[in-house]
Formats: sequence, structure tokens, C-alpha cells
Amino acid sequence: MRLNQHTKLVGHRAVLVPYCIHHVPNAHFAYRYHEWMKSPELLELTASEQLSLEEEYQMQQTWLKDDNKCTFIVLDAEKLNTSTETGNRKNAMVGDVNLFLNDPDDVSVGEIEIMTAESSSRRKGIASEALTAMMRYANEKLAVTKFVAKVGQNNAASRSFFQKLEFKQVSLNAVFHEVVLERLITGEERQKLLDSTSHVVIDHYDRSS
Repeated sequence: MRLNQHTKLVGHRAVLVPYCIHHVPNAHFAYRYHEWMKSPELLELTASEQLSLEEEYQMQQTWLKDDNKCTFIVLDAEKLNTSTETGNRKNAMVGDVNLFLNDPDDVSVGEIEIMTAESSSRRKGIASEALTAMMRYANEKLAVTKFVAKVGQNNAASRSFFQKLEFKQVSLNAVFHEVVLERLITGEERQKLLDSTSHVVIDHYDRSS
């Protein structure tokens, strides 16, 4: 999505930066994706297919131009802040968070997903902060008021993760073996989201940084 190509979201544990080809680190980003997606576990958890490196670059360009897909790369703030060399800063990349506006007739609904691929950055609150930061951004900039998460029926960890963030299970898709969870961000719920992300700074992303 072009809207967020110059935006970063800075929290205490997670820093979110855009996934855009003209940004300096992106060759590295695509390569990391390629390496991650060799993992059968991640392929199963994300319901993805393994792509070639060239296909990763093509997907990067496609997503940049698609106004219905918003993606941020998730960086581990601790690794980022303790690294001084550019190469080390790139290694702070630990996953991504995505939003899909699937219904052209109702852009207030967004399907949200998150992946923390680096095991060393799990259970540190990074995923929770990244997801809520994305929700705040989508609510403020894209007017999304309903967030939908779809997780594998047997993926108890992901289901528990979303439920801790106040998503409610609304249905079970037996065909795709998915649990569907939702969270509405209106009225008091919107204020709760703002309060929980009050420390997150929405800032300009400088591709040379």
C-alpha cells in the first residue's frame, strides 16, 4: 500500500517499517522472507506456499501497489537500539503484520494477521505491540472499525493470542478448518485501543535510516 510507504510506527518493543522496494533494506527483507518460508512450520501456520526469491521480490512490488493490502515489517526494538552497524540493524527484522481490505463495498472491515518468525523475539510482547499499533494505524488512517483474524482450527496458541487482545470467536469455518475472531473498535473500545497504544509514535520513515 502506497499510503504507508513513508510511515513508521515506533513502540517500546516493536518498530514497524514499510515493505517497499525503493527502501534500502528491502533486498535484505525479501531474502529474510525467503529463508523464513523454507520452514514447514511457518508455511503451515501462515497457510502460505514457499516462493522463489524472485517471486518474493515480485510479491513485494505487487503489495506496494495494492491499495487493499497494508504491510509493515516488524523490527525488534531491543535489537534495533543496540545495533550500530547498518547490517546489524537489518537483522532486527523479526516478522511482519498485514491488513487486508477484502470487501470493496465495506472498507471498514480489515482482516489482520501477524507473524513472528524469529524465535528469539517471541514471548517478549513484540507481537502484541505490533498488532495493536497496526490496529491503531488502520483505525486512524484507513477508518477500519472491525478487525477480523482467521487462525487454523488446531492453532491454539494463535487463538489464545488474539483472545488476549480482546478478539472474540464468532465462527468456525469447517471447510477451511479456520476459527474466525473479531474485534470491533468503536466508542469505548476505540478509546481502550488509543490508551493501550498511547506510547506508539506514528512517524516519518526515512529510507536512509
